[in-house]
Amino acid sequence: MDTYEEGGNSVTVQIGLTGWGDHPSLYADKVKQQNKLSEYASHFPVVEVDTAFYAIQPVTHYQNWLKQTPASFSFVIKAFQQLTGHDRESRSVQEARDLIKRYEESIQPVWEAGQVNALLFQFPPWFDVKKENIRKLRYIREWMEDYPIALEFRNRTWFQPSYREQTITFMKDQKWIHSICDEPQAGEGSVPRVLIPTHPEKTLVRFHGRNIHGWNKNGRKDWREVRFLYRYNEEELTEWAGKIKELKKDTPEITMLFNNNSGGDAADNAKQMQEILNVHYEDLNPRQMDLFNFQEGT
Repeated sequence: MDTYEEGGNSVTVQIGLTGWGDHPSLYADKVKQQNKLSEYASHFPVVEVDTAFYAIQPVTHYQNWLKQTPASFSFVIKAFQQLTGHDRESRSVQEARDLIKRYEESIQPVWEAGQVNALLFQFPPWFDVKKENIRKLRYIREWMEDYPIALEFRNRTWFQPSYREQTITFMKDQKWIHSICDEPQAGEGSVPRVLIPTHPEKTLVRFHGRNIHGWNKNGRKDWREVRFLYRYNEEELTEWAGKIKELKKDTPEITMLFNNNSGGDAADNAKQMQEILNVHYEDLNPRQMDLFNFQEGT
């Protein structure tokens, strides 16, 4: 893992992607789907398990993923969509608690292996600042008090001037990891870049792209392809490198995840960021070509 010395403090920076299946620039044509995570782990030290958002994954899936990655590899595991209210269904406190238990049981192999980077609770655009939602956050934090859990808003009311300081104070008091977003500023269903760590150990930064015209196209069948269709340029990444330098003063561990993969740009941008920050990882999986020593003329 790459470590910096910042103001006398050791700072770990991990750079990766959201999911490992859909990054064609990383894989040879003949790499099978079931082997992609192993190959992915030869490039990056962390990945977001986005499939956990759509369904609570079987324990056997996590056991298999652990076998494909080195012991130093870590997982940011998204919360199941019913836990964050994306399905818009109303649940009792007990029903929500039971759902949390199912989710918790599923991730135990990764937790017991010490490879949970964070559990990411990303809330929908209609999850605005109000007492009911604050109460929901308190329940989740109480039920998952042993875990590093990250909080990502998709509704800007949490950071409007009248609530911003209260939101930050609440996240610090509850020990939520701040999932800082780089995303289009496209109305109430997007959040500004608030560069404030709220957890004593970890900060998460997620790069969603800046496609302002595609951000709110949820009604389209291809909304996902449109929303995250964006390639960061060198200037934008260099600007972010400066922001990471500032964040490093206040947090000992930063994880950066690129989610702008509608056009296959996430992997390339993550590699660029590694170069800009001069980040090198020595404990990744070996790459296939690295297994052989080729000499010129042989």
